[in-house]
Parts: sequence; structure tokens; C-alpha cells
Amino acid sequence: MPSFFKNRKSKKDSQQDAENQSGNNSVKNIYSSLSANLDTIKQKTGNSSDIMIRQLKMGENFDIKIAIVYVEGIVDNQSIQEFLLESIMKDNHKETMNKQNVFDLISEDMITIGDVSSINTWNDLFLSLLAGDTLILVDEIDQALTVGTKGGERRAIAESSTQMVVRGPKEAFTESIGTNIAMVRRIIKSPDLWVESMKIGRITQTDITMMYIHGIANDEIIKEIRQRLHKIDIDSILESGYIQQLIEDQTITTFPTIYDTERPDIVAGNLLEGRIAIFVDGTPFVLIAPAVFIQFFQSPEDYYVRFDISTSIRFLRIVMFLISLIAPAAYVAVTTFHQEMVPTQLIVAIAAQREAVPFPAFVEALLMEVTFEILREAGIRLPKAIGSAVSIVGALVIGQAAVQASIVSPAMVIIVSITAIANFATPSFAMAISIRLIRFLFMICAAVFGFYGIILALLMMVVHLCSLRSFGIPYMAPLAPFIPSNNEDTVVRLPWWTLRKRPRLISANTRREGINQRPNPPSSRGMVNGNLEEGDNNET
Repeated sequence: MPSFFKNRKSKKDSQQDAENQSGNNSVKNIYSSLSANLDTIKQKTGNSSDIMIRQLKMGENFDIKIAIVYVEGIVDNQSIQEFLLESIMKDNHKETMNKQNVFDLISEDMITIGDVSSINTWNDLFLSLLAGDTLILVDEIDQALTVGTKGGERRAIAESSTQMVVRGPKEAFTESIGTNIAMVRRIIKSPDLWVESMKIGRITQTDITMMYIHGIANDEIIKEIRQRLHKIDIDSILESGYIQQLIEDQTITTFPTIYDTERPDIVAGNLLEGRIAIFVDGTPFVLIAPAVFIQFFQSPEDYYVRFDISTSIRFLRIVMFLISLIAPAAYVAVTTFHQEMVPTQLIVAIAAQREAVPFPAFVEALLMEVTFEILREAGIRLPKAIGSAVSIVGALVIGQAAVQASIVSPAMVIIVSITAIANFATPSFAMAISIRLIRFLFMICAAVFGFYGIILALLMMVVHLCSLRSFGIPYMAPLAPFIPSNNEDTVVRLPWWTLRKRPRLISANTRREGINQRPNPPSSRGMVNGNLEEGDNNET
């Protein structure tokens, strides 16, 4: 073998040995020498300036050396100062403290913070340190104490910006996973609300929490979600969208198969139906699985108002969904193939408007839809102070100029405007953006085959929806397969006293409430007679 290849091989082997050595170093035990431990921490963290190390001496002769290590910015400085440093520096156990019992005295008698545990490996040490805990290292002891001091600046709880309601709770999740779990705990005060935590991401070590109600959630679905989460092997998890894309059943679809929300009341309501919530540290959006199609058209406000009002609003959302899906395609089909289906006066007016337009109806619709998508995306990315103004002024100016320049007809501007407004009526942004994409497919089918193309596209979409699964649950349930007992809360929302059962395919315990929950007030005649008799007795 030539020397050149030998050198390459030796370099490769040395790199591999270094990687193996660094990998094994993460599971090695902590050294007994305090200086060696501190040097290792500085070396592994690149001697970063935010790694704070405070060295102290304890004991009657000040012969016991300890060090307090934490990361500035992600700890609660007040807790470190008042409950950790002051307790240790008082040193009330000088006479009895020695190198044999110093570790136990610090952990059991001196530290007044509740979350204290001991670790002995470098991997656990760096995980705790970079998660916001404070480390206490003692010379000649090959263990370390971790004290729960997580803190730092966090965003306060505010109103939801994506799922607005008129009636109902206003609070929304934050980027802190502990705060988010506590918000759900305040709603569901049950010991059966179980939480499982794990870390995913080789570099980020992101905290992931799975929450469900034991006895209501389906054990098979819990097991499946747990297995999919444990199979994730990736460098980083920066947002819940990473998890959503890695555990969903099917990726070749525009329809969302996992629900996401930033409202605690929505999470609580879905947990009570038997679903599982997945919290990701660093994002206010919580994943809910399994999800079904009709779920994306339901708003939390539907359950806070009377059933007749919520039912009518749900019908309106379904109509808006169909309008946003096929309105431009129907216009293209009518003006291109099916003029006889439109009243004579209306088709004459449309033809007069399009007389000076040089493009066919499909190109006209495509041009306006793409222009509106550009305006909507630009309005989202611009600063709030000018975003809405630019999008509104841009739409008015471009629309008016396009009509005057005979590029598009006024009817096409009206159709695109109605389509955009109808699309905003969908409560879920993930479902709304999928409709925006499928709309172009319907326009192409309408331009080629007319109404036959629209019907063909609808059939293909329905077949595709029926083929989707969310963790094994049919996406169109309980409509397909049709489950009569679970259709009380789909397109129609019946009164609460009739909603006795949870979704059968999702929950292990389908019974929600007892029987005889229907309101049964006393008769009006009895009330009147009772009031009269009581009044007569008082006068007597």
C-alpha cells in the first residue's frame, strides 16, 4: 500500500479514536479532584464567559474546598443568592464538618431549595448545568450536587394571537414548558393526568413532554406515540413542527394529521376526550394527537355558547371552506365551458367586462390568486406597524390598476376577494394553508374539463382524505367510517346534556357523563302557586 494511503488511513483512524474517546468521556464518572473537575468544565464549554464558578472554603480550619457552578442568564439569581450561597457561607456546622460528611451535610441540612439530587457522570453534569441547574462540587468527592435553580427572563402569559375567541379564557401558552404544563394542571386537577418527559436532540437536548389522562386515553395510541418519539434521532429540536413532521403517519399530503394549538383550554378539552398532548420546550404551540378532519373546523368558543349558535357557526365555516376551495375554479369553469348555466343577463355582464381582457379566465384567475398570495405573505413578514397598511393599500391599488389596465375583470377581483375572506374563516391555520394550495389544483382541473374537472378533483380529494390515518385512527372519523354515537359533535354540536360519550376510536373510556342530565325545571304553574302561597303566609 502506498505511503499516501497509509497516512490517510492513520489520520482517519486517529480521528475515529478521538471521537470514540470524546463519546466515552460523556459517560465517565466525575473526578474526585476539584481542580480537575473545574478544568474539565472549562475545557468542554470552551471557557465560556457565561459559565460562572464560585470557589469557597468550609470547615473549622477552612480545609474543605467546594465550588458552585452555574450558567448566567438561565438561572434564578435570587434563589442562588438567598437559598444557596447564604446557607453555605453561614457554615453553621463548622465543628462537626469533615471531608467524610460534608457532602451529606450540604445536601440534607444546609441547602433550603427543594430540588436537590446527586450525579456522578459527566453527561448528567452537563445536562443539568446547561438546563439551568446549579452544581456544587466538593474536593476529594467524585460526585456532584445539582440544585434546581432554573429561571432567567421569560415571556409573560399573554392572549392568544392565532386562535382568538370572544367568550372563553384569554391566556395562551408561552415558550416555557414548565409554565405550559402548569397551566393545564390548573384546569385538570386530577391525579390521573400523567406526564412523561424525555430529551430529544443530540445537540439541543430539548425537553419533550407527553401528557394524557390515564383511564381515558387509549393505551395503544399512547404506546405508539411513545415509540415514535423514542425513535427520533436528530441533532436539534427547535420547535414542535420538528416533532410533528417526524412522527406523523403520512407526509405526502397537504392536510395536517396532527393538531397544534397555543390555548390551554383546547389542550384540556382534547385530553378529556382521550387524546395525547405533546409539549416541546421553547415553543408555545402544543401538538395534539390523534387528529381528525372535522376537528380543524371547531373553535373552543363552540363549547362556551349555546348549541344552536355554535351549530350555525360551524355550518358557516363549512360553507366558507367550500367557497375558498372551489370559487375561483367555478368561475373559470362557467366562463370557459358552461355559459348556458348562468342567467343571460349575468353572463352578458361578465362577457362585457371580459371583452377587453386579453387573457383566458384561467390565466386571469391564476394571476390574481398568485398576486394575492404575494401580498398576504408580504403582509405577514413586514413589521406590524406597516404590515396591514401595505397589504390593504397594495390590494386596493393593484386591484384597481389591474381592472383599469384591462388585465383582469372586476368580477375576477370580487371572486378572489370573497375567496380570501372565506379562507380566513377557517379556525386552523394549518388547514387554511392546505386549502390555499389545493385551490390551484381545482383551478387547473376546471380549466381543462370544466365542472367535470371540479367534480373529479372533489372525488379525488375525498378518497385521499378517507385514506389518511392519524396514529391509526381514520382521518374522516366519525363521518367515514360513520359512527352515529359520535356524530353529536361534528358538523352539528348538540347540547351538552346529550354528549354522553367520548369518541369511540380515540378514547378507552367512552362514557363522559351520567344519564338524566337534561334540564328539568319545575313547572311554571307550580312556581307561581308556590310564590303566592309563600306571600300569603308572610302577610299572615
